[in-house]
Order: sequence, then structure tokens, then C-alpha cells
Amino acid sequence: MITVRNALEEDVPVLIGIGVRAWEQAIVGVSVQVRRDHARNAFQQFLANRWLRVTVADFDGQPSGWASREKLDDEISDLWVDPPQQRKGLGSALLSAMETEIAGAGFEAARLQTHARNLAAVGFFQKHGYAVNWLSVDYSQRLDRNIESVGLRRQFVADAPVAYGPGGF
Repeated sequence: MITVRNALEEDVPVLIGIGVRAWEQAIVGVSVQVRRDHARNAFQQFLANRWLRVTVADFDGQPSGWASREKLDDEISDLWVDPPQQRKGLGSALLSAMETEIAGAGFEAARLQTHARNLAAVGFFQKHGYAVNWLSVDYSQRLDRNIESVGLRRQFVADAPVAYGPGGF
């Protein structure tokens, strides 16, 4: 059974582990052996300082995934599901919770980004109504290589049709 809830400070160590394991799976084509410590430190810093902005998905009473809107804007900054718990609905439950928060804050769309070669994540978001909005290649000093990122967006509110003059065209 899936339960979605706000994170607790005591969840932080478990959430770090989930983030690192999911990150290792997601960072396709990059040697993670040396990079694991950087990822662990990044998750530690983020979660220690922002756990109040984290939503947790429990599976059978155990934290198994988490998501966040770091800046409380329209961007989902994090969505991580422990690899052994994937394909059980946790990601969908977390995504729905994030979208509800974003829409409730008055935003008309949600946006996020992921590693472009993480085809599983890109496919997951597309299945949930997201469309690719941009593609970027940036050099990562920490990873010592170019990293391809893809931005995705899901519109919640239909744009008003453009019309000129009374009655439109």
C-alpha cells in the first residue's frame, strides 16, 4: 500500500540512500564509482536543509521514494524512487502530489528536468502528459564530461485561443 506524506527529519538518512541508489541508476553512461560520494554529499546537504519541502512515498510503511519542489515554484526539482520499488506506482503518486501542490499554488504548468539519456524517466514523464520543452548540453566539472539534460513541461490550464477583433478571425 502506498502512502504519501510530508517528510520527517528522522527520514533524512533513509532518503539519502534512496536518492543515491536512484541517482546511480539514472546517470546513464557516467562512471559512478568516484562520483557516488559527491552525490551522497549533495543529497545530504539538500535533505538536511530542506526536508520540510520533501514529500515521501511509503510502500508498506517504509519510505521508498521522495520528491521536492526546492524553490516552491512550478519546478519539480527532485523525484527519486528506490530502484527495487520502482514500477509499483510510487513515482506516479509522488508526481501527482507535486502537481497538486504546483496547481494549488496558482501555477498553470509544472516543469522539471532530467538526464537526457535516462530514457526510463523521460518515458515516465511523457506517459504522465509531459512534453519535451528543451535539450541542453553543459560541461559538468564534477563529472568531468558534458551532460545532456532535457526539460519537460506539463500544462494544467489550456491556453486561451488567440483572436483578433470581435469574434476572432
